[in-house]
Amino acid sequence: MSYTVIYDGDCNLCANFVSILEKYDRGRQFCYIPMQDQEKLNILNVTLKDCEMGMIFFDNTNPIFRWQGSEAAEEIVRRLPMGASLIAVYRSLFPLKAMGDAAYIQIRDRRYQLFGKRDRTYHTAYPVGCVARGDSTHIQN
Repeated sequence: MSYTVIYDGDCNLCANFVSILEKYDRGRQFCYIPMQDQEKLNILNVTLKDCEMGMIFFDNTNPIFRWQGSEAAEEIVRRLPMGASLIAVYRSLFPLKAMGDAAYIQIRDRRYQLFGKRDRTYHTAYPVGCVARGDSTHIQN
């Protein structure tokens, strides 16, 4: 898996987004860490303050490439089939991009009020350290 998605595992919207993404990708490109997994975040040098700014997405082969918030969502979509073209058009339309960025901030800051908070943190079938093979997963040692 080439990329890591750090998401709010207590947020219904975030968990549903990750659930859809993992069903589509099946661990081929993306692995996931909920923001509530402080142990893994510490290893990646990600703080709770970092997490307050929204979803984080980074390239596992070169962690210098790191995106957050609406940029993270765009970069995830860009890596899906036909996503690069879609994101290129979206980013070229300044009013649309600006509205999307502003909407992300509003949703991020009100996500529990708008979409609810889960009783338990959502953990994916493809956590960091998991290698996907076919339809099953195997944990790396």
